[in-house]
Order: sequence, then C-alpha cells, then structure tokens
Amino acid sequence: MRKEQVLPNFVELEHGILKFWKDNNCFNDLVRKNSGKERFRFLDGPATANNRLGVHHFWGRTLKDLTIRYNALKGKDCMYQNGFDGQGLWVEVNVEKELGLNGKSEIVNYGIDKFTNKCMERVQYFADEITKQSIRMGQWMDWNNSYYTNSDNNILSIWHFLKECDKKGWIIRKNRPMAWCPRCGTSLSEHEMSSSYHEVEHTALFIKLPVIGKDFKIIAWTTTPWTLSANVALAVHPELDYVLVDFHGEKLLLGKDRVS
Repeated sequence: MRKEQVLPNFVELEHGILKFWKDNNCFNDLVRKNSGKERFRFLDGPATANNRLGVHHFWGRTLKDLTIRYNALKGKDCMYQNGFDGQGLWVEVNVEKELGLNGKSEIVNYGIDKFTNKCMERVQYFADEITKQSIRMGQWMDWNNSYYTNSDNNILSIWHFLKECDKKGWIIRKNRPMAWCPRCGTSLSEHEMSSSYHEVEHTALFIKLPVIGKDFKIIAWTTTPWTLSANVALAVHPELDYVLVDFHGEKLLLGKDRVS
C-alpha cells in the first residue's frame, strides 16, 4: 500500500527554530563565546524607517546575516549593531500626507517643532515594525542597541568627523549646482531626482494557476520569478467582481457569488 506523502509545514518549522534560539539563548551565548577574539567589523547601511520592509530589503538583510554568521563560525568577535535611517525627504513627505499638508509653507504654519515630532514618531513606529520583521526572518542582531541617523550621538559624531577633516585641510569651499524642490523647499539627492530613474528590461514569466472547483485556470504574470517557489495561492477579494476573458474571447465572471 502506497504511503501518503506528508509535506513539511515550513512556517511551523521556522517558528520552532526561532523559539529554540530564544529558549536556549543562542545569540547571547555566541556573542560571549567569541568575545575578545579577532574582531570582525560590520557597519550596517541602515534601512529607512519610513515603511515596512519589502522583498528587496529581505534579500539584502539575508546577505548581511550570512556574512556575519560566517565570520562568527570562524570564531570572530562580530559587530551586531543594526541601523535605522531616520532622516530624509520621504519620511517628511509621508508625514505631510498623514497630516493633510502640502508644501513647506503649510508645514511652517503647522509648526516645525510639532512636524518634527510627528516625523520622529513615524521613524520609531516603523523601526519597531522592521525589527519585528527582521527577527521573524531569523536575522541575528543586537536589536536593543540599534543606531539611528537622527540621534544626537550620530549627528554629533558626523560633525566631529568633519571638524577633524577641516583641521587637516581636507575640506574645501566651492560652488556647485544643486537640484532644488520648490514645493518641499529643500535640495534633492540624486536618488530623489527623476534623472536617477531609467527604463530597464526585466525577465518575466507567465504561469497558469488552477481554480479549485472550476474547469479553467488563471494566468499570472510576474517580474520576480524567484518568489514563485514560496507562492501558495492566488488571492481574490470576496466582495469584488472580476472579469476574465478566455482565449476564445468569452467573458468569465468571478465574484463574491461565484468564487469562494
């Protein structure tokens, strides 16, 4: 008699591993084990604490985590400080949207101090969200000791560095053109300018997904084929109507009364 195949529950396995690490204090034990040995210095290029992490962030964080773990396995005393970028135009733009403001003049009328505090609140909220996401993905960091680019310590250290550079004559004064946003009343970085965007070609895939209880399939299109191995279903909203057209031009209606 053929034995029924039992598929592993990957989500359950992941939670089990996270619980094992926490219950056995694995991270802190590793830090103590390698303390005082050859130092592996790691400086985290911080994610902007403006929204939750996207797939591209997880990709980068996985590579960071692998690099640190590899050096920890070699017995090196690793640096596990995570960072959060708490500055930048996009934090301010999103807070503007939350408050219903539009432009620098309305921010001034609202109050620079109150607006700044709202930005700080947004940064802290999404820093906490990113921390939860990163722990869930299994990344090992000293999460209670993250650095923030908008902190006094970070800003003062940058000014101290610039002061030392100036003492050595490494800083010069000169004029240069700078892109300026009249709406925001601030300069724009290269990434924030439209000239930093250009059209690119992506590898794309079409896949056919079966509909349970139906005699047809739905075609899905993606430019991120590496995510397909983790996909489990194509979701539709139970309260919305969908109109599909098959290869013969016939319309197929999917909606709350037709799809469970």
